[in-house]
Amino acid sequence: MTEATDQAAPYPSPELQTQMPAAIMRGAHQIELGHIPKPVPAPGQVLLRVRANSVCGSDLHYYHEGKIGSAVVETEFTPGHEFAGELVEGTGAAFGLPDGTLVAVDPAQPCHHCPWCYEGHHHLCPNMIFVGAPPYAGAMAEYIAVPVSSVFPVPQGFTAQQAALLEPLGVAMHALDLAKLRPGTHLAILGAGPIGLYLLMLARLSGALTLSVIEPQAYRRGRALELGATAAYASVSDYLQAVKETPRRGADVVIEATTSPDGPRHATEAVRIGGKVVLVGIPDGDEFSLTASQVRRKGLSIKLSRRMGNIYPRAIEYVQRGLIDVNAIVTHVLPLSQVRHAFEMLETYQDQAIKVVLIP
Repeated sequence: MTEATDQAAPYPSPELQTQMPAAIMRGAHQIELGHIPKPVPAPGQVLLRVRANSVCGSDLHYYHEGKIGSAVVETEFTPGHEFAGELVEGTGAAFGLPDGTLVAVDPAQPCHHCPWCYEGHHHLCPNMIFVGAPPYAGAMAEYIAVPVSSVFPVPQGFTAQQAALLEPLGVAMHALDLAKLRPGTHLAILGAGPIGLYLLMLARLSGALTLSVIEPQAYRRGRALELGATAAYASVSDYLQAVKETPRRGADVVIEATTSPDGPRHATEAVRIGGKVVLVGIPDGDEFSLTASQVRRKGLSIKLSRRMGNIYPRAIEYVQRGLIDVNAIVTHVLPLSQVRHAFEMLETYQDQAIKVVLIP
């Protein structure tokens, strides 16, 4: 616990620091560009000039509701956890990382001392410090200081945008690990946002026989078909109508990646008897319900996915080998000064937005 607290050492007083531009969130629907003190790295940390930061669905939850569960925006803070940056000011020298090194960053900082960390479940650490989740400052800013243990230098040829998108790709990879897809699996994905589309792209490489996507937004269904979905449906009822004459009358595996409180129930409706459901999405309102008789009578296996394990090396290799084009879901690249517009656009599905990347 002490180690984790040290990682989040407070900045020196503002009057001793240079100010830098940053997104400032004060609560639901309150975000704007302002200025905060430039961070001073604590021992064991490196200073990064942020080069790209993509807006995550979690960021949108803070914007839409001012909280995710017990993580509440009580005082102003800077969001952003899907990011990449370059080492600056010699802070990486002691670790063999020269200035200018482009790195991806794992935003999760587990304590490494609790029973769950000892068991290898670092992503479930209850003492977790998570960059960009209140009260911890995120990367929608010009600079950020992070533990050197959190950075992953990316290979030559990687762009900052690709490096930033390794985080959501890793979340999708972890969920697919839980699904344990086998060759010949009939898969359905609920939600064609960034995570759902990455799941689709990864599932194509994992031997799924059919890849059905269920998504109410027509433009997102279209993008799913472009990225390899075998079919796309506007609703679960449409999907069930299409498969009612098939032997399974449902998917072997359903992965839910929506923000809807109805998403988990819809997933259990779409899966076959004896099938598996993996829940990835964070529901609005922090609650969802299931129909007990349906879940019980189908004898379903249900897994909940949280963040990711030690995924970054695998994610980097997938992108380096050209197996996954992480840029395929990016619809907009905007300057950080347009951060409010980026959040408004994603919340209301303006201009066919799927993934927005902010550049400080």
